Amino acid sequence: MINAILVMLVTGMVLGLLLAVASKIFYVQADERQEKVTAMLPGYNCGSCGYPGCSGLASALIDKTTDTVNCRPCKPEQRQAIVDYLNNTPGPDGDTLKVKSI
Repeated sequence: MINAILVMLVTGMVLGLLLAVASKIFYVQADERQEKVTAMLPGYNCGSCGYPGCSGLASALIDKTTDTVNCRPCKPEQRQAIVDYLNNTPGPDGDTLKVKSI
């Protein structure tokens, strides 16, 4: 009985250590620009841009799937603020995006 408990304890510790090491080795830094752009969009989640909601458009802009801020309900000044933010703010890789407004 004690042997079984010790085996399970050691196995749990080894696997926990492996998970901790793997989380450090395979860490992916999140791009904070996506949250900022999502917050800058109106939040209607209407899909008129062709993406599933405002977070979908923000994700497409950050992933370089699209290079146009084509949010129809968004005011032109807000669209330009998003364009300026993305064109001037570098991501985790140090690169800025080249986007334009409709």
